[in-house]
Amino acid sequence: MTQDEIIEMAIKCGWDNPATNMMPLYEFAKLVVEKEREVVANWIMDKGFATGHGDSVVDLLDQLQWQIADAIRARGQA
Repeated sequence: MTQDEIIEMAIKCGWDNPATNMMPLYEFAKLVVEKEREVVANWIMDKGFATGHGDSVVDLLDQLQWQIADAIRARGQA
């Protein structure tokens, strides 16, 4: 999530001038993103897959997609 995206969301939520003091909002957004990543990572691990070194939700999903494709290939060879 970029700073511009955070500002845009703040404006949509009614924040009159988020650019004047963005740091608290930016830090809050980072915490939300980290929590979402943690939720996705835990779901992936609960399903028996590895999370690798995914730094973002997209990284985690890419890793999961690769593992699923690899499992499908392995079953086809059995």
